[in-house]
Amino acid sequence: MTELRIRAAEPADLDAVLAFWKVAAEGTSISDDRDGIERLVARDPEALILAERADELAGTVIAGFDGWRCHLYRLAVHPDHRRRGVGGALLAAAEERFVRLGGRRVDAMVLDRNELGQHAWRAAEYGPQRHWTRWVKPLTAAPRD
Repeated sequence: MTELRIRAAEPADLDAVLAFWKVAAEGTSISDDRDGIERLVARDPEALILAERADELAGTVIAGFDGWRCHLYRLAVHPDHRRRGVGGALLAAAEERFVRLGGRRVDAMVLDRNELGQHAWRAAEYGPQRHWTRWVKPLTAAPRD
């Protein structure tokens, strides 16, 4: 098995990341467009973390830190690379980043219907907080696919 390479995304990676999420991620987000991830990478160049094996995109995670809280989004592993340590390596890189930045606790956005994802999060020692509910308000109209 070839070595896994973990690195921050660069602007040249963004179209490949968007295409990757259509194959590997569960569901879509209002921010899943070129403008959305360009803003992310411009604001925080280390937030979008990629895992590559043999120059092929194997996984992604967004490790966002606002100076107070640590948030994980878009942990996605290509179906051909699952159960090979890609997700764990991405989470380790994200957690190391948060510790370096002074983070104290990390949360992850996981769809209720994403049973495969929930299994992976539990295996990484994350757990749901049943006493919290996420409240949202879209600031723009949702893009049409």
